[in-house]
Amino acid sequence: MRWMILIAILGCSSSNKHDDGAGPVPARTGSASPPSSPATSTMPKVHLSTPQGDVAVEVEIVSTPAQIQRGLMFREHLPPDQGMLFLMPEEKIWPFWMRNTLIPLDLIFIAGNMTIAGIVENAAPRTDTLRDVGVPSLYVLEVNGGFCAAHKVAAGAAVQFERVAR
Repeated sequence: MRWMILIAILGCSSSNKHDDGAGPVPARTGSASPPSSPATSTMPKVHLSTPQGDVAVEVEIVSTPAQIQRGLMFREHLPPDQGMLFLMPEEKIWPFWMRNTLIPLDLIFIAGNMTIAGIVENAAPRTDTLRDVGVPSLYVLEVNGGFCAAHKVAAGAAVQFERVAR
């Protein structure tokens, strides 16, 4: 009888309630161990230079046209200090919208010379307004709305990538 109860409990706990088909899920490494500490994380990172020092953001990378178009659409939550890095096909002015995006975002446009070309702060969710910074960029980093103000991230700051392959 105990085995039947144990099997029933294990069967219920193994369902993947996070796979709702709403989009790509960041790759995870290892087995069912707890998340690694920031010091040992193997996720790609973007480092932003600020007056307060280096600010690291763990990123999910998107580079295909379908991934770029979907972005963070339909996501209900973005953990603090995490974001999505868009590897654009060429350096030019890239307009972004917030269609089907459920959370406010800061959009950090990064030039090919690895400096911040400009920032759109607190882009309102679920809007089709096109947003750009009027300056060419090769990368766009999306983070939670308010991130740039909280960390004093500003245009012109240096950017470095860690474990980001182009």
